[in-house]
Amino acid sequence: MAQLISSLIKWAIFFGILYLIFTNFGVFLIIVFTLIAIAYYIVYQFKKKLREASGNNAHFKFTFNGQDFSQANGANNFNFNDFQEQFRNGNFQGATSSFGEVSKAKEFFGFTSDPTKEEIKKRYKELARKYHPDINDHGDELMQQLNHYKDVLLKAFP
Repeated sequence: MAQLISSLIKWAIFFGILYLIFTNFGVFLIIVFTLIAIAYYIVYQFKKKLREASGNNAHFKFTFNGQDFSQANGANNFNFNDFQEQFRNGNFQGATSSFGEVSKAKEFFGFTSDPTKEEIKKRYKELARKYHPDINDHGDELMQQLNHYKDVLLKAFP
């Protein structure tokens, strides 16, 4: 009988300790589980409404074909492959600079022959120090011209 009482006391102490540990933690777990369940339900309902709102267009995929574009609206002079190449190279303007503009840019930079990319960059830095709006009294007109002509030269002499 004493052994039974001692076993009951051990089990009572064990369950008492478990009760003390898990009452606070258990409440915390119940609150966290409830919040997660509510968040999941809200997200589920939101997705369901989105699916219902989109209807049949939920899986619409647009494809574009260059041949279709070149035939549309009489635009037969557009070369889609050239456009893709210019897009990959970062040349979004598409048109190259005219010879007159290149010669003006060379004159503005002070080049007598065809410059290299490094020469253009070096001369640009020198002229930028000279034509910077904070130093120059002409405002930012010369700096804007300098930037434009640098772009023209870098396109003409890569």
